[in-house]
Amino acid sequence: MDIDLSPEDSAFRDEVRAFLATSLPDSVREGAAATPSVFVEPEIGQTWNAVLNAKGWLGYQWPTAHGGTGWSPVQRYIFEKECALAGAPNLTVLSLKLVAPVIYSFGTEAQKAFYLPRILSGEDYWCQGFSEPGSGSDLASLGCRAVRDGDRYVLDGSKIWTTHAHHANRMFCLARTDASGRKQAGISFFLVDMNQPGVSVRPILTTAGDHEVNQVFLEGVTVPADDLVGQEGDGWKIAKFLLENERGGSCHAPKLGYDLEQLERAARSETDGRGDVLADDPQWRRKIARCRLGVQALEMIELKILADIAHGRPPGPQTSLTKLLASNLRQDIDLLAVDLYGPAGLQLTEVRPLYGADAPPPVHSRAAQLAAPRYLNSRAWTIFGGTNEVQANIIAKSVLGL
Repeated sequence: MDIDLSPEDSAFRDEVRAFLATSLPDSVREGAAATPSVFVEPEIGQTWNAVLNAKGWLGYQWPTAHGGTGWSPVQRYIFEKECALAGAPNLTVLSLKLVAPVIYSFGTEAQKAFYLPRILSGEDYWCQGFSEPGSGSDLASLGCRAVRDGDRYVLDGSKIWTTHAHHANRMFCLARTDASGRKQAGISFFLVDMNQPGVSVRPILTTAGDHEVNQVFLEGVTVPADDLVGQEGDGWKIAKFLLENERGGSCHAPKLGYDLEQLERAARSETDGRGDVLADDPQWRRKIARCRLGVQALEMIELKILADIAHGRPPGPQTSLTKLLASNLRQDIDLLAVDLYGPAGLQLTEVRPLYGADAPPPVHSRAAQLAAPRYLNSRAWTIFGGTNEVQANIIAKSVLGL
């Protein structure tokens, strides 16, 4: 596989670098660097989204017909890599990379015209209503019910581990419209207004002290029939499409590589406890090398998937491989940070945010203060988007043919 950039792509990379150098606010970069969770707070993420939207680059994975850039897969990769290297925050994946492709791929013209501009403008902020108590990895067993009542549906049930539901005004939601046949066949996909009676959000604080996820209760919540995406029973097909985007819709390797480089740089000034710096310790260097090789291997797989997409082939089940590898590498790298800072890497303040004038003072350094929260937060990587066990099953059946 030829991974050298063409002159046109090299020029595009230089354009992206120049834009990031002048347009990425320091406050956004610093806020992203001091956020232990996967999702930055809206005050950081939406600020950066607005900058990109003004440039016309926010919907960089979208087709031009729906307000996107129409960039090639290589250009999208370049953009994501340069953003990672510049320390830019993750974009609002739930809105931009999950529900938006569902809407422009399966939605009606009215749904596209209404929702897509509001996602780009930031007027709508979305959360995902998939998992339920007792129905996470086995998503087909979900019990949230949607009953047709004239020109609307009435939803009853609850969703759990709902990221940023306390910030969202919209939720894309799976609910059961038919319980008579196969479990997968009776699921439908809805766009739910969170600002209505019957919707309540209960916070769940993680072991790291972050308020990132929630339980959402739906009691007699109404959804206009016009906000059903596709037909009744299409929910399982749409959810599979969405989960492929969640697992492989982005390139994880550049961000992982960037974080690993930060640890390597910090190790040049951190003591090994024996009078030398940790960067010279053979065992530390072996751990770094093992992670670096993993990141490089992941990048090659992601580039291969991009090449397939460029030739008109869908990402398919191999995205489970990138999700599995990225999750394990994320945890390995965050564990290295705890090792790097020693006792100072064990501090665990519950005050949030860890950026800005009101951030609690760190012991030793801000990076050391983030080590334990990031390590604890990244334990969820092998669970969300489908557990490691689910990914291994998909790889075995659909990729290896076992």
